[in-house]
Amino acid sequence: MKDLPATPPDAQTARILANIEAAAADRPPGAVALLCSTAEIRRRAQALLARAREGRSAFFTVDDKALEAAADAVVRATRSRYPHGAIPFHSRWRHFEVGGVDRRARLDELLGPVAPAVCARAQIDLTLVSVLLDAGAGPGWHYEEAASGRRFGRSEGLAVASFHAFTAGMFSSRADAPLQVDAQGLRGVITERLAQAFQATPANPLLGLEGRATLLRRLGETLAEHPSEYGSEGRPGRLLDLLANTDDDEIPSTAEVNAHGILSTLLLTLNGIWPAGNAIGGLPVGDCWPLQEARGPGLSDGWMPFHKLSQWLTYSLLEPFQWAGVKVHGIDALTGLPEYRNGGLLIDSGVLRLRENTAGRRWKAGDPCIVEWRALTVALLDALAPLVRARLGLSAEAMPLACVLEGGTWAAGREYAQHLRGGLPPLEIESDGTVF
Repeated sequence: MKDLPATPPDAQTARILANIEAAAADRPPGAVALLCSTAEIRRRAQALLARAREGRSAFFTVDDKALEAAADAVVRATRSRYPHGAIPFHSRWRHFEVGGVDRRARLDELLGPVAPAVCARAQIDLTLVSVLLDAGAGPGWHYEEAASGRRFGRSEGLAVASFHAFTAGMFSSRADAPLQVDAQGLRGVITERLAQAFQATPANPLLGLEGRATLLRRLGETLAEHPSEYGSEGRPGRLLDLLANTDDDEIPSTAEVNAHGILSTLLLTLNGIWPAGNAIGGLPVGDCWPLQEARGPGLSDGWMPFHKLSQWLTYSLLEPFQWAGVKVHGIDALTGLPEYRNGGLLIDSGVLRLRENTAGRRWKAGDPCIVEWRALTVALLDALAPLVRARLGLSAEAMPLACVLEGGTWAAGREYAQHLRGGLPPLEIESDGTVF
Protein backbone atom coordinates (compact mmCIF):
# COMPACT_ATOMS: atom_id res chain seq x y z
CA MET A 1 0.00 0.00 0.00
CA LYS A 2 2.86 2.35 0.79
CA ASP A 3 4.04 2.32 -2.81
CA LEU A 4 0.87 3.80 -4.33
CA PRO A 5 1.65 6.98 -6.32
CA ALA A 6 1.25 10.26 -4.48
CA THR A 7 -0.20 11.94 -7.58
CA PRO A 8 -2.93 10.82 -10.00
CA PRO A 9 -1.71 8.80 -13.01
CA ASP A 10 -1.43 10.49 -16.38
CA ALA A 11 -4.32 10.22 -18.84
CA GLN A 12 -2.86 7.30 -20.79
CA THR A 13 -2.14 5.30 -17.63
CA ALA A 14 -5.62 6.10 -16.31
CA ARG A 15 -7.19 4.72 -19.51
CA ILE A 16 -5.12 1.54 -19.28
CA LEU A 17 -6.11 1.05 -15.62
CA ALA A 18 -9.77 1.70 -16.46
CA ASN A 19 -9.69 -0.93 -19.23
CA ILE A 20 -8.10 -3.46 -16.89
CA GLU A 21 -10.71 -2.75 -14.20
CA ALA A 22 -13.55 -3.01 -16.71
CA ALA A 23 -12.32 -6.39 -17.93
CA ALA A 24 -11.75 -7.66 -14.41
CA ALA A 25 -15.26 -6.62 -13.41
CA ASP A 26 -16.64 -9.67 -15.20
CA ARG A 27 -15.66 -11.65 -12.09
CA PRO A 28 -16.61 -10.94 -8.46
CA PRO A 29 -13.09 -10.01 -7.22
CA GLY A 30 -12.63 -7.50 -10.03
CA ALA A 31 -16.09 -6.01 -9.57
CA VAL A 32 -15.55 -5.57 -5.84
CA ALA A 33 -12.11 -4.02 -6.43
CA LEU A 34 -13.60 -1.53 -8.89
CA LEU A 35 -16.28 -0.55 -6.39
CA CYS A 36 -13.57 0.13 -3.80
CA SER A 37 -12.12 2.94 -5.92
CA THR A 38 -13.02 6.52 -5.03
CA ALA A 39 -12.56 7.39 -8.71
CA GLU A 40 -15.40 4.98 -9.48
CA ILE A 41 -17.52 6.47 -6.69
CA ARG A 42 -17.08 9.88 -8.29
CA ARG A 43 -17.72 8.63 -11.82
CA ARG A 44 -21.03 7.04 -10.94
CA ALA A 45 -22.08 9.93 -8.71
CA GLN A 46 -21.38 12.43 -11.50
CA ALA A 47 -23.36 10.33 -13.96
CA LEU A 48 -26.35 10.26 -11.60
CA LEU A 49 -26.06 14.03 -11.12
CA ALA A 50 -26.08 14.57 -14.90
CA ARG A 51 -29.16 12.37 -15.12
CA ALA A 52 -30.93 14.33 -12.35
CA ARG A 53 -30.04 17.62 -14.06
CA GLU A 54 -31.80 16.32 -17.16
CA GLY A 55 -34.95 15.79 -15.08
CA ARG A 56 -34.73 11.99 -15.15
CA SER A 57 -34.48 11.37 -11.41
CA ALA A 58 -37.60 9.89 -9.83
CA PHE A 59 -36.88 11.60 -6.52
CA PHE A 60 -34.96 14.87 -6.99
CA THR A 61 -34.60 17.94 -9.16
CA VAL A 62 -31.40 19.98 -9.17
CA ASP A 63 -31.12 23.76 -8.95
CA ASP A 64 -27.47 24.59 -9.63
CA LYS A 65 -28.07 28.28 -8.98
CA ALA A 66 -28.77 27.44 -5.34
CA LEU A 67 -25.16 26.26 -5.00
CA GLU A 68 -24.29 29.92 -4.45
CA ALA A 69 -26.53 30.07 -1.36
CA ALA A 70 -25.10 26.77 -0.13
CA ALA A 71 -21.56 28.11 -0.58
CA ASP A 72 -22.48 31.26 1.35
CA ALA A 73 -23.78 29.12 4.23
CA VAL A 74 -20.60 27.05 4.27
CA VAL A 75 -18.42 30.17 4.28
CA ARG A 76 -20.40 31.66 7.17
CA ALA A 77 -19.98 28.45 9.16
CA THR A 78 -16.28 28.28 8.31
CA ARG A 79 -15.56 31.85 9.36
CA SER A 80 -17.55 31.40 12.55
CA ARG A 81 -15.81 28.16 13.50
CA TYR A 82 -12.31 29.10 12.34
CA PRO A 83 -12.06 32.91 12.40
CA HIS A 84 -8.27 32.82 12.23
CA GLY A 85 -8.31 30.75 9.04
CA ALA A 86 -6.44 27.66 10.25
CA ILE A 87 -8.94 25.00 9.16
CA PRO A 88 -8.03 21.43 10.19
CA PHE A 89 -9.13 18.21 8.50
CA HIS A 90 -12.65 16.90 8.96
CA SER A 91 -11.80 14.26 11.53
CA ARG A 92 -13.03 12.42 14.56
CA TRP A 93 -10.34 14.28 16.46
CA ARG A 94 -12.37 17.49 16.17
CA HIS A 95 -15.11 15.77 18.16
CA PHE A 96 -12.57 14.69 20.77
CA GLU A 97 -11.89 18.42 21.31
CA VAL A 98 -15.53 19.30 22.08
CA GLY A 99 -16.11 21.49 25.11
CA GLY A 100 -12.60 22.90 24.86
CA VAL A 101 -11.13 19.73 26.40
CA ASP A 102 -7.85 18.44 24.95
CA ARG A 103 -8.58 14.73 25.14
CA ARG A 104 -5.60 13.90 22.95
CA ALA A 105 -3.39 15.37 25.68
CA ARG A 106 -5.32 13.33 28.23
CA LEU A 107 -4.62 10.15 26.27
CA ASP A 108 -0.93 11.12 26.14
CA GLU A 109 -0.94 11.49 29.93
CA LEU A 110 -2.50 8.08 30.40
CA LEU A 111 0.00 6.48 28.02
CA GLY A 112 2.96 8.09 29.77
CA PRO A 113 6.43 8.54 28.24
CA VAL A 114 6.22 6.18 25.27
CA ALA A 115 7.65 6.15 21.76
CA PRO A 116 5.71 8.01 19.04
CA ALA A 117 4.82 4.69 17.41
CA VAL A 118 3.22 3.39 20.62
CA CYS A 119 1.21 6.58 20.95
CA ALA A 120 0.14 6.45 17.29
CA ARG A 121 -1.06 2.85 17.62
CA ALA A 122 -3.26 3.82 20.56
CA GLN A 123 -4.62 6.80 18.62
CA ILE A 124 -5.40 4.58 15.64
CA ASP A 125 -7.09 2.02 17.90
CA LEU A 126 -9.26 4.72 19.46
CA THR A 127 -10.05 6.34 16.12
CA LEU A 128 -11.25 3.14 14.49
CA VAL A 129 -13.71 2.10 17.19
CA SER A 130 -14.94 5.65 17.71
CA VAL A 131 -15.63 6.21 14.01
CA LEU A 132 -17.44 2.90 13.68
CA LEU A 133 -19.65 3.97 16.58
CA ASP A 134 -20.35 7.33 14.92
CA ALA A 135 -23.70 6.88 13.24
CA GLY A 136 -26.74 9.02 14.03
CA ALA A 137 -27.44 8.97 17.76
CA GLY A 138 -30.91 10.47 17.50
CA PRO A 139 -32.13 13.72 19.05
CA GLY A 140 -33.07 12.24 22.42
CA TRP A 141 -29.69 10.82 23.45
CA HIS A 142 -26.90 12.53 25.40
CA TYR A 143 -23.76 11.65 27.32
CA GLU A 144 -22.79 13.30 30.59
CA GLU A 145 -19.02 13.54 31.03
CA ALA A 146 -18.10 13.31 34.70
CA ALA A 147 -14.67 14.92 34.27
CA SER A 148 -15.95 18.12 32.63
CA GLY A 149 -19.46 18.15 34.05
CA ARG A 150 -20.72 18.76 30.51
CA ARG A 151 -23.52 17.10 28.56
CA PHE A 152 -22.93 16.24 24.89
CA GLY A 153 -25.27 14.85 22.25
CA ARG A 154 -25.08 13.51 18.70
CA SER A 155 -21.62 12.95 17.14
CA GLU A 156 -19.76 14.86 19.84
CA GLY A 157 -21.45 12.84 22.56
CA LEU A 158 -20.64 9.59 20.78
CA ALA A 159 -17.01 10.67 20.48
CA VAL A 160 -16.69 11.56 24.15
CA ALA A 161 -18.47 8.37 25.23
CA SER A 162 -16.24 6.21 23.04
CA PHE A 163 -13.14 8.02 24.31
CA HIS A 164 -14.00 7.16 27.91
CA ALA A 165 -14.98 3.60 27.02
CA PHE A 166 -11.57 3.22 25.36
CA THR A 167 -9.59 4.70 28.26
CA ALA A 168 -11.52 2.43 30.64
CA GLY A 169 -10.20 -0.57 28.72
CA MET A 170 -13.56 -1.66 27.32
CA PHE A 171 -12.13 -2.79 23.97
CA SER A 172 -8.96 -4.46 25.27
CA SER A 173 -8.66 -8.08 26.38
CA ARG A 174 -5.62 -7.30 28.54
CA ALA A 175 -5.90 -5.88 32.03
CA ASP A 176 -2.24 -4.85 31.85
CA ALA A 177 -2.80 -2.91 28.57
CA PRO A 178 -6.20 -1.20 28.75
CA LEU A 179 -5.32 1.56 26.23
CA GLN A 180 -5.66 -0.60 23.18
CA VAL A 181 -8.23 -2.25 20.96
CA ASP A 182 -7.81 -5.90 20.08
CA ALA A 183 -9.83 -8.67 18.47
CA GLN A 184 -10.61 -10.57 21.65
CA GLY A 185 -11.70 -7.44 23.48
CA LEU A 186 -14.07 -6.47 20.65
CA ARG A 187 -15.57 -9.94 20.45
CA GLY A 188 -16.55 -9.56 24.10
CA VAL A 189 -18.62 -6.41 23.55
CA ILE A 190 -22.28 -7.08 24.27
CA THR A 191 -25.17 -4.69 23.82
CA GLU A 192 -25.74 -4.30 27.56
CA ARG A 193 -22.10 -3.29 28.19
CA LEU A 194 -22.17 -0.82 25.34
CA ALA A 195 -25.43 0.65 26.62
CA GLN A 196 -23.90 1.13 30.05
CA ALA A 197 -20.77 2.79 28.63
CA PHE A 198 -22.88 5.12 26.50
CA GLN A 199 -25.41 5.82 29.27
CA ALA A 200 -28.21 4.53 27.02
CA THR A 201 -31.50 3.81 28.80
CA PRO A 202 -35.19 3.85 27.82
CA ALA A 203 -35.21 7.45 29.04
CA ASN A 204 -31.98 8.24 27.14
CA PRO A 205 -32.39 6.18 23.95
CA LEU A 206 -29.48 5.68 21.54
CA LEU A 207 -30.49 4.73 18.00
CA GLY A 208 -29.03 1.53 16.55
CA LEU A 209 -27.46 0.38 19.81
CA GLU A 210 -27.68 -3.33 19.00
CA GLY A 211 -26.33 -2.70 15.50
CA ARG A 212 -23.33 -0.88 16.94
CA ALA A 213 -22.51 -3.76 19.29
CA THR A 214 -22.86 -6.24 16.44
CA LEU A 215 -20.53 -4.13 14.31
CA LEU A 216 -17.84 -4.15 17.00
CA ARG A 217 -18.07 -7.92 17.41
CA ARG A 218 -17.83 -8.38 13.65
CA LEU A 219 -14.82 -6.09 13.68
CA GLY A 220 -13.18 -8.30 16.29
CA GLU A 221 -13.75 -11.41 14.21
CA THR A 222 -12.41 -9.70 11.10
CA LEU A 223 -9.28 -8.31 12.77
CA ALA A 224 -8.45 -11.81 14.00
CA GLU A 225 -8.73 -13.10 10.43
CA HIS A 226 -6.06 -10.67 9.17
CA PRO A 227 -2.94 -11.15 11.30
CA SER A 228 -0.65 -9.98 8.48
CA GLU A 229 -2.29 -6.54 8.66
CA TYR A 230 -3.31 -6.29 12.33
CA GLY A 231 -0.84 -8.54 14.11
CA SER A 232 -1.41 -11.57 16.30
CA GLU A 233 -3.62 -9.58 18.72
CA GLY A 234 -5.75 -8.09 15.97
CA ARG A 235 -4.96 -4.44 16.77
CA PRO A 236 -6.10 -1.68 14.39
CA GLY A 237 -3.01 0.29 15.44
CA ARG A 238 -0.83 -2.20 13.58
CA LEU A 239 -1.86 -0.33 10.42
CA LEU A 240 1.00 1.99 11.33
CA ASP A 241 3.50 -0.86 11.09
CA LEU A 242 2.00 -2.13 7.84
CA LEU A 243 1.79 1.19 6.01
CA ALA A 244 4.73 3.09 7.48
CA ASN A 245 7.13 0.12 7.65
CA THR A 246 7.95 0.68 11.30
CA ASP A 247 10.70 -1.39 12.87
CA ASP A 248 9.49 -2.19 16.38
CA ASP A 249 8.83 1.32 17.70
CA GLU A 250 11.07 3.15 15.23
CA ILE A 251 9.33 5.08 12.45
CA PRO A 252 11.59 5.75 9.44
CA SER A 253 12.17 9.44 8.81
CA THR A 254 11.18 8.83 5.18
CA ALA A 255 7.88 7.13 6.05
CA GLU A 256 4.97 8.15 3.86
CA VAL A 257 1.55 6.84 2.94
CA ASN A 258 -1.08 7.58 0.33
CA ALA A 259 -4.55 8.43 1.66
CA HIS A 260 -6.20 6.03 -0.77
CA GLY A 261 -3.71 3.41 0.36
CA ILE A 262 -5.10 3.73 3.89
CA LEU A 263 -8.65 3.46 2.54
CA SER A 264 -7.82 0.50 0.30
CA THR A 265 -6.33 -1.40 3.22
CA LEU A 266 -9.41 -0.76 5.33
CA LEU A 267 -11.74 -1.85 2.54
CA LEU A 268 -9.67 -4.91 1.68
CA THR A 269 -9.71 -6.14 5.26
CA LEU A 270 -12.91 -4.78 6.84
CA ASN A 271 -15.62 -4.85 4.15
CA GLY A 272 -17.13 -7.96 5.73
CA ILE A 273 -18.10 -6.27 9.02
CA TRP A 274 -21.14 -4.39 7.77
CA PRO A 275 -24.47 -5.87 8.88
CA ALA A 276 -26.27 -5.05 5.61
CA GLY A 277 -24.51 -8.02 4.04
CA ASN A 278 -24.30 -6.55 0.51
CA ALA A 279 -22.21 -8.84 -1.67
CA ILE A 280 -21.27 -9.78 -5.23
CA GLY A 281 -20.70 -13.46 -5.82
CA GLY A 282 -20.43 -14.01 -2.08
CA LEU A 283 -17.76 -11.30 -1.66
CA PRO A 284 -18.78 -8.43 0.64
CA VAL A 285 -18.90 -4.97 -0.94
CA GLY A 286 -19.48 -2.95 2.23
CA ASP A 287 -21.20 0.41 1.85
CA CYS A 288 -22.35 -0.23 -1.73
CA TRP A 289 -26.01 -0.41 -2.65
CA PRO A 290 -28.08 -1.68 -5.57
CA LEU A 291 -29.27 1.14 -7.82
CA GLN A 292 -30.39 0.34 -11.33
CA GLU A 293 -29.26 3.70 -12.70
CA ALA A 294 -25.67 3.35 -11.40
CA ARG A 295 -24.13 1.89 -14.51
CA GLY A 296 -20.76 0.18 -14.74
CA PRO A 297 -18.93 -2.74 -16.33
CA GLY A 298 -19.56 -6.40 -15.66
CA LEU A 299 -20.84 -7.49 -12.28
CA SER A 300 -20.37 -3.98 -10.88
CA ASP A 301 -23.30 -2.74 -12.95
CA GLY A 302 -26.24 -1.54 -10.87
CA TRP A 303 -24.20 -0.85 -7.72
CA MET A 304 -23.50 2.58 -6.18
CA PRO A 305 -20.44 2.58 -3.90
CA PHE A 306 -19.85 5.07 -1.06
CA HIS A 307 -17.69 3.60 1.75
CA LYS A 308 -18.72 6.55 3.91
CA LEU A 309 -17.61 5.26 7.30
CA SER A 310 -14.39 3.85 5.85
CA GLN A 311 -13.61 7.22 4.25
CA TRP A 312 -14.57 9.07 7.46
CA LEU A 313 -12.20 6.70 9.23
CA THR A 314 -9.47 7.43 6.67
CA TYR A 315 -9.90 11.17 7.12
CA SER A 316 -9.70 10.64 10.87
CA LEU A 317 -6.52 8.56 10.63
CA LEU A 318 -4.59 11.19 8.68
CA GLU A 319 -3.62 13.12 11.81
CA PRO A 320 -2.40 10.14 13.89
CA PHE A 321 -0.12 9.22 10.98
CA GLN A 322 1.06 12.82 10.63
CA TRP A 323 1.58 13.26 14.38
CA ALA A 324 3.84 10.21 14.26
CA GLY A 325 5.93 11.86 11.54
CA VAL A 326 4.50 9.98 8.55
CA LYS A 327 3.91 12.10 5.44
CA VAL A 328 0.42 11.65 3.94
CA HIS A 329 -0.21 12.27 0.24
CA GLY A 330 -3.23 12.29 -2.05
CA ILE A 331 -5.82 13.52 0.43
CA ASP A 332 -8.17 14.86 -2.24
CA ALA A 333 -8.51 11.41 -3.77
CA LEU A 334 -11.08 10.81 -1.02
CA THR A 335 -14.66 11.92 -1.69
CA GLY A 336 -17.03 14.04 0.32
CA LEU A 337 -19.00 12.09 2.92
CA PRO A 338 -22.53 11.13 1.86
CA GLU A 339 -24.34 11.40 5.17
CA TYR A 340 -27.39 13.32 6.31
CA ARG A 341 -25.62 16.56 7.35
CA ASN A 342 -23.91 17.11 4.01
CA GLY A 343 -26.91 15.78 2.13
CA GLY A 344 -29.23 17.84 4.30
CA LEU A 345 -27.31 21.00 3.45
CA LEU A 346 -28.03 20.41 -0.23
CA ILE A 347 -31.75 19.86 0.34
CA ASP A 348 -32.20 22.67 2.85
CA SER A 349 -30.32 25.21 0.72
CA GLY A 350 -32.47 24.33 -2.30
CA VAL A 351 -29.79 22.68 -4.45
CA LEU A 352 -31.75 19.42 -4.31
CA ARG A 353 -35.52 19.57 -4.36
CA LEU A 354 -37.63 16.60 -3.35
CA ARG A 355 -40.37 15.38 -5.64
CA GLU A 356 -43.83 14.85 -4.19
CA ASN A 357 -43.45 11.06 -4.00
CA THR A 358 -40.86 11.47 -1.21
CA ALA A 359 -43.13 13.31 1.23
CA GLY A 360 -43.95 11.82 4.63
CA ARG A 361 -42.12 8.53 4.14
CA ARG A 362 -39.73 6.65 6.40
CA TRP A 363 -36.76 5.31 4.47
CA LYS A 364 -34.16 2.57 4.79
CA ALA A 365 -30.51 3.00 3.81
CA GLY A 366 -30.91 0.75 0.78
CA ASP A 367 -33.98 2.47 -0.67
CA PRO A 368 -33.29 3.93 -4.14
CA CYS A 369 -34.21 7.45 -2.97
CA ILE A 370 -31.60 7.37 -0.21
CA VAL A 371 -28.92 5.75 -2.39
CA GLU A 372 -29.45 8.42 -5.05
CA TRP A 373 -29.46 11.20 -2.44
CA ARG A 374 -26.10 10.04 -1.17
CA ALA A 375 -24.68 9.82 -4.70
CA LEU A 376 -25.88 13.32 -5.57
CA THR A 377 -24.33 14.53 -2.32
CA VAL A 378 -20.89 13.19 -3.35
CA ALA A 379 -21.09 14.85 -6.77
CA LEU A 380 -22.45 18.18 -5.51
CA LEU A 381 -19.86 18.47 -2.74
CA ASP A 382 -17.23 18.42 -5.48
CA ALA A 383 -19.13 21.22 -7.24
CA LEU A 384 -19.52 23.19 -4.01
CA ALA A 385 -15.88 23.07 -2.88
CA PRO A 386 -14.46 25.44 -5.54
CA LEU A 387 -17.17 28.02 -4.77
CA VAL A 388 -16.25 27.92 -1.08
CA ARG A 389 -12.54 28.24 -1.80
CA ALA A 390 -13.12 31.19 -4.13
CA ARG A 391 -15.07 33.07 -1.46
CA LEU A 392 -12.31 32.45 1.07
CA GLY A 393 -9.52 33.21 -1.37
CA LEU A 394 -7.88 29.83 -0.87
CA SER A 395 -6.48 27.30 -3.33
CA ALA A 396 -7.35 23.61 -3.45
CA GLU A 397 -3.91 22.89 -2.01
CA ALA A 398 -4.48 25.26 0.91
CA MET A 399 -8.05 24.05 1.46
CA PRO A 400 -8.46 20.41 0.39
CA LEU A 401 -11.88 18.83 0.47
CA ALA A 402 -11.12 17.51 3.98
CA CYS A 403 -11.00 21.14 5.17
CA VAL A 404 -14.07 22.20 3.18
CA LEU A 405 -16.01 19.46 4.95
CA GLU A 406 -14.73 20.55 8.34
CA GLY A 407 -15.13 24.28 7.81
CA GLY A 408 -17.70 23.57 6.48
CA THR A 409 -20.41 21.68 4.85
CA TRP A 410 -21.15 19.41 7.80
CA ALA A 411 -21.57 22.33 10.21
CA ALA A 412 -23.74 24.30 7.77
CA GLY A 413 -25.94 21.24 7.27
CA ARG A 414 -26.38 20.89 11.00
CA GLU A 415 -27.24 24.59 11.35
CA TYR A 416 -29.92 24.34 8.66
CA ALA A 417 -31.37 21.24 10.33
CA GLN A 418 -31.41 22.87 13.75
CA HIS A 419 -33.16 25.97 12.43
CA LEU A 420 -35.72 24.13 10.30
CA ARG A 421 -36.47 20.91 12.22
CA GLY A 422 -34.83 21.05 15.63
CA GLY A 423 -31.81 19.12 14.34
CA LEU A 424 -33.61 16.33 12.47
CA PRO A 425 -32.50 15.46 8.91
CA PRO A 426 -34.79 16.38 5.99
CA LEU A 427 -35.57 12.72 5.32
CA GLU A 428 -36.53 10.22 8.01
CA ILE A 429 -34.25 7.20 7.84
CA GLU A 430 -34.22 4.00 9.88
CA SER A 431 -30.77 3.70 11.43
CA ASP A 432 -28.95 0.41 11.95
CA GLY A 433 -26.14 2.26 13.72
CA THR A 434 -23.74 2.07 10.77
CA VAL A 435 -24.61 4.04 7.59
CA PHE A 436 -26.68 6.70 9.36
